[in-house]
Amino acid sequence: MSASPPVSPAASGFATLVRWGNGQAWLLLVFTTLIWGANAVAARLAVGEASPMLVTSARWIVCCVALGLTSRGEIATHWRALVPHWRFVVLMGTLGFTGFNALFYTAAHHTTAINIAIIQGTIPVLVLIGSLYLYRTRITVLQVVGVTLTLAGIAVVASQGHLERLAQFQFNIGDVWMLIACLLYTFYALGLRRRPAVPAIVFFAATAAVASIVSLPLLVAEIAMGNFIVPTVKGLLLILFIGTFPSYISQLTFIRAVTLIGPARAGVFLNLVPIFGPLLAVLVLGEPLSGFHAAALALVLGGIWIAEYLGARKP
Repeated sequence: MSASPPVSPAASGFATLVRWGNGQAWLLLVFTTLIWGANAVAARLAVGEASPMLVTSARWIVCCVALGLTSRGEIATHWRALVPHWRFVVLMGTLGFTGFNALFYTAAHHTTAINIAIIQGTIPVLVLIGSLYLYRTRITVLQVVGVTLTLAGIAVVASQGHLERLAQFQFNIGDVWMLIACLLYTFYALGLRRRPAVPAIVFFAATAAVASIVSLPLLVAEIAMGNFIVPTVKGLLLILFIGTFPSYISQLTFIRAVTLIGPARAGVFLNLVPIFGPLLAVLVLGEPLSGFHAAALALVLGGIWIAEYLGARKP
């Protein structure tokens, strides 16, 4: 039997680099989704410590300051390329960042961190549905089954396990806000397909800047309506955490992971958010994990798995 051909040092080095690239991307994505799951817990902790529109506005201001300190060179080089697309940038920042987060932090005043995290897990399937209508993406029968299961999970959360409430329209208003927030972020995610040809960090900086500006009228309205809460020390620390980790660092780690393994493979890891969120809510907030939460989580994750794995792979 002939000996195997020797492996060249270059080929061996490339294989090692690929394995390291995958491992690095997986670590980055696990960290990213853990932080995004923690954002639901931070939103609940901020209740009574800082008002929702203050958190929404301040998080993007903190994020923009961080971007200015670390990426100002790249932003200065490429920002002019975004000027012809300013309407698109404003729409994306308003829907995906300001709109989503304003509803997200408002919902935290009316529902649990567990519900927030589970409902947030429907975004990948909502993007799938949007792709069908906007881009005529082909959807298989299994993907339809997955979407149906995910929507069933939403129904279980919204009705708190009592489905007869659906007929009486007795939804928790916080769950409704989260559903609308997820729809807004879905439009943002679908719009990324038409992102101008600039580095991802530059587009992110532009949309974050838009979010910080557009959120200011919401903060003014909150003050005028008498709903403003002067932030406590705990509230300020939470704003600093939200602006630094969920808004800034996790976005950079996600961009790096997408660069290493591509958006399709990286997107699969977003399904970890509705797992980390409830676990952190139980550990940090002591929220009770009811039977309907487990059922809803199983439906949402099962639906996403069927839609994205089985459905997408079926010829």
